[in-house]
Amino acid sequence: MSETKPSSLSPEIIAPTLNVQRIQAITIDLDDTLWPVWPTITRAEGVLAQWLKEHAPNTAASFPDARSLRAIREKVEAERPEIRHDLSAMRRESIREALTQSGDDPALADPAFELFFAERQRVDLFDDALAALEFLAARYPVVALSNGNADIHRVGIGRYFKGAFSASQFGVGKPDARIFHAAAASVQAQPEAVLHVGDDAHLDVFGALQAGMQAAWINRQAQPVEPERQPHVNVQSLTQLCDLLR
Repeated sequence: MSETKPSSLSPEIIAPTLNVQRIQAITIDLDDTLWPVWPTITRAEGVLAQWLKEHAPNTAASFPDARSLRAIREKVEAERPEIRHDLSAMRRESIREALTQSGDDPALADPAFELFFAERQRVDLFDDALAALEFLAARYPVVALSNGNADIHRVGIGRYFKGAFSASQFGVGKPDARIFHAAAASVQAQPEAVLHVGDDAHLDVFGALQAGMQAAWINRQAQPVEPERQPHVNVQSLTQLCDLLR
């Protein structure tokens, strides 16, 4: 029997193509799927700015806000494409470049980054995240799959996961099929037996589809579905997804 894919999101759960029986494992994105990332990044940047005022005053004066530091990051990204996938390396080298340009000790980049990185792990989970992780981990092996640099163990959710793949450690990020395939192989699952869960229509949905997986779009903002990025399931919360998998 043929099935019709959804063309747009409604407030109801839409899952005409999800094959629950086929799922043997779950891969799941972290930033903006389990927690909102920008409040965390903004807070970490504020902690970094205060540290620079105390330890690298020239840099703090030259780069007084997050926008100016992000401009340095764009410069580093253009000059160092080989580390573009590694958000930790990008952040560290951006700090180092700012220190160098300002006449401060570039060696301060390492402790400055470690301070930022520690604060970056202090996330505020979405209200439905913990219950969803408990539900999924009780039924499937779950693997984290992220282009970001959150550490599931430092965040405090490592117990729900059988493994974690990040672009910075693996060498390529989503939507490259290789990182999806590696995550599937880590729990002895074929790609077609994996459901990938994420918030980004391109990185998560398109990436998972290209890798041969089923794709669940956690579409909290009710964005329209694009024809080339049709997920197998399109929901507005992790709770709705779990209801479909019961």
